[in-house]
Amino acid sequence: MGLHGKLIAAIEFKAGGDVFHEILGQNPNKFSEASPDKIHGCDLIEGAFGKVGSIICWNYTHDGKQKRAKEVIQAIDEEKKLIQFKILEGDLLELYKSFIITSHVETKGDDIDLVTWTFEYEMLNEDVEHPISLLSYIIDLTKEMETHHLVKP
Repeated sequence: MGLHGKLIAAIEFKAGGDVFHEILGQNPNKFSEASPDKIHGCDLIEGAFGKVGSIICWNYTHDGKQKRAKEVIQAIDEEKKLIQFKILEGDLLELYKSFIITSHVETKGDDIDLVTWTFEYEMLNEDVEHPISLLSYIIDLTKEMETHHLVKP
């Protein structure tokens, strides 16, 4: 059995893909404004937001439990509106040997932006489940950010 996995979800984002990419890269603390029940904080540990090699620590609640993830920004492609994070420490590494999260914004036509999330991971053993509930959580978080941005005065 393979212990490697990849999950992908694409969500339409009506508030503008450029906006989403900029928030995730340059001002991720806005996620706690949009979704305070899910994201409790995003602290810069080393470097600068939006810079490859920078280390960020997220405090969040998932499946009713407070969790944390320390990650490094592995790649940024401004033209493709792509940001890739590798988990360095935290709850996810209790189940996965490695975990990489990529966000990519794609424009379809004149007025449709898709935020695509990709999880690439290696499970510690065959008993570990694929992170489907985490992907659902990220989808909900993306939708909450969209709503927050659309209703902003």
